[in-house]
Amino acid sequence: MERYHPPNRVVPATISFILSVLLVIAIVVMVHDRWSHPEVKSAQQAEHSTTGMAARDAGARVVPTDPKLSVEPTPSGPNPVQPADPN
Repeated sequence: MERYHPPNRVVPATISFILSVLLVIAIVVMVHDRWSHPEVKSAQQAEHSTTGMAARDAGARVVPTDPKLSVEPTPSGPNPVQPADPN
């Protein structure tokens, strides 16, 4: 009569471990991309990067944006009404 030999579980355990490590790395990359701030470049920096190359290929130009006004105009219309004081 043959003796019972339990199946070798090293290969499935190794594959499971490798998959779990890859999934953890993927989740860390996704979280980092979600909460990291984008890198803002000036027009001169963007002109000499892949952004400038893509703009030139599409027939566009990379130009700086207009600066904000130092004094914003007041909005036209009536002033907001103050809520009634219930006291």
